[in-house]
Amino acid sequence: MILRTTLLAGVALACLATTGTAQTLRWGAARDINSLDPYSYGSTFTISFLNHVYEGLVRYDADLKIEPALATEWEVMPNNIWRFKLRQGVKFHDGAEFTADDVVASLARVSHPDSPLKGNLPAYKSATKVDDYTVDIELVGTYPLLLNDLTNIHMFDAGWLKEHNAEVPTDVAKKVEGYPTFNANGTGPFIVESRVPDSKTILVANTGWWDAPKHNLERIEFTPISSEATRVAALLSGEIDFTEKAPVQDLPRLAAAPNVKVMEGNELRTIMFGFNFQDKLHNGEPNLFKDKKMREAVGLAIDLNLIRDKVMRGKSRVTGTVVAPAIPGYDPALDTPPAYDPEKAAAMIKELGAEGYAFEIMCSNDLWVNEEEICNALVSMLTRVGLAPRLNIAPNAVQQVKLTNGEADMFAFGWANEPMLDSYSILLQTFQTKSENAGVFNWGGWSYPEMDKLIIAASTELDREKRLALQSAALKIVKDESIMLPFHQQPMAWATSDKVESVVQLSDNKGRHWLTRMAE
Repeated sequence: MILRTTLLAGVALACLATTGTAQTLRWGAARDINSLDPYSYGSTFTISFLNHVYEGLVRYDADLKIEPALATEWEVMPNNIWRFKLRQGVKFHDGAEFTADDVVASLARVSHPDSPLKGNLPAYKSATKVDDYTVDIELVGTYPLLLNDLTNIHMFDAGWLKEHNAEVPTDVAKKVEGYPTFNANGTGPFIVESRVPDSKTILVANTGWWDAPKHNLERIEFTPISSEATRVAALLSGEIDFTEKAPVQDLPRLAAAPNVKVMEGNELRTIMFGFNFQDKLHNGEPNLFKDKKMREAVGLAIDLNLIRDKVMRGKSRVTGTVVAPAIPGYDPALDTPPAYDPEKAAAMIKELGAEGYAFEIMCSNDLWVNEEEICNALVSMLTRVGLAPRLNIAPNAVQQVKLTNGEADMFAFGWANEPMLDSYSILLQTFQTKSENAGVFNWGGWSYPEMDKLIIAASTELDREKRLALQSAALKIVKDESIMLPFHQQPMAWATSDKVESVVQLSDNKGRHWLTRMAE
C-alpha cells in the first residue's frame, strides 16, 4: 500500500467534528509535526510523534531504559564494530520484509552529508550487511553512547526509498521536500492513513505489528490546535481526548472539570537564551554580545523568579545550568542562577557604552511553554537596564530557517538531551565548535577550543564516571562564559478526557500512545 496525502479542507474546530469511538484517541496538539520524514529536522516533537509509525533498532521502555526493538541483541566486536542481530518476521506497512538491507540504507540516509540529523550519530562511520538478519556498524573510534543514539534513528524500507527517489533525506529548514515528506512506510504500531499539513493526520492501528499491543486504540486523529483557548474549549466540550500541552494558566479550570484529568510535572527540557557571537548583528551593526561582560549584564537583568511566579504560574523550575538534574553530567554546583541585580546590570551596560543598544530577540509563538510571554518579559527587563531590544516573534516554522542561518542576535532555545538522555547530547550538538557532525545547533557561532577538547575526550571515554566528569567540566565553561543563559525546566502538563483510561507520562514529555488505553 502506498500512502498518499489526502487533500482535505477545514480548520481546527471543523476537523474536531469527526465522531470518535471508544477506540479512537482524538489528539489536540499545540502544533503540527514538521514532516512525515523523521530525518528532515531535529524536532523532538516530530520525532516522538513518528515513533508511532517508524521504529529504531532499540527503544526506551516505560522506565526510560534501553530495550531491544528491531534488533534483538548486540555485541561489541574488535575494531570499533558493533554487531546487531535483527528481529525476524517484521513487516513494513506495505508488506515488505525488514532485513539488513533496510538498516544499511537507513543509516546511509541519516548520515548523509545533507542530513539534518547527521549529528544524532556522531561516531558513525559505516554499516555492513553480514547476512539478511545481521548488521555490523563501524564507528570512527571508541564510543560509549551508540545505543542511546540509535533509539530514535528510524528504519526505512530500502526498496521504498529507492522506488521513490528518497535515498537522500529531506530538510525542513532548507525547504527541501520529497516523497517521505508527505508519505510514510514504517514498521511501527500505527500506519499513516492520511495527512493534511496544519489540519489533520490520521493514524490507524497496525494489526500486523510484531510486538504485542498494550494499547486498545484503533485510530489516532491528530489535530494541531495552536490557539490555547480553542484547545482548552475542545477538551472541556469533549471534542478532543488528549493534549500534550495544557496551558499552565488554565490548569485549575481543567482540573476542576468533571470530565478532564490533568497530569503535571517538570520535563527534562531546559529553556535558555543564546547569543550571536559573530562580528556583526543581523543588521550589520557591531556585535557587543561577543563581550562576556555584556552577556553577564544581560543575565543580571533577568528576574528568573518573577518569570517563574508570574509567567509560568509557579510551575517551572528555575535553573542555573543548561541540563536538568536527571540528565547524566548534571552538576549541582553549577545549578545556581545569577542573582537578580538590575542596578549592577545597568552600571555594566553603561561602562560598556551599550546604553540604548538596539538588537532583536528572536522567539516563536508556538514552540515552548508560554514562550511569547517569557520573551515579552525579557524585553521589558532588558529595556529597564538601558538596552533597546526588539521582539521578533513568529511561528516556529518561520523562525527555524532564520536561526539555522545564524540570523538571530539573541534567541530562545530549548534542549531536552533527547534521544540520548545524556549531557553529551547538548555539548556535542549545541556547544562544540561547528564542524561536520558537531555544533549542528550552534546557531551563535561560538568556539571554545578548551571546551571542545573536553567534549571530544568524553566521546571516547568508556569509564562512565570519568566521562561524566569531563562533561561536567565542559558545562562549567558554558556557565562561566555565559554562552547561553538558562531560565528553567519548563512545566509538563497533559490533560485527557474521561474517555481515556490510562496514558503513560514520562519526564521526556513524549506521548507513547502504543501504551494508551481508552475506557471500554
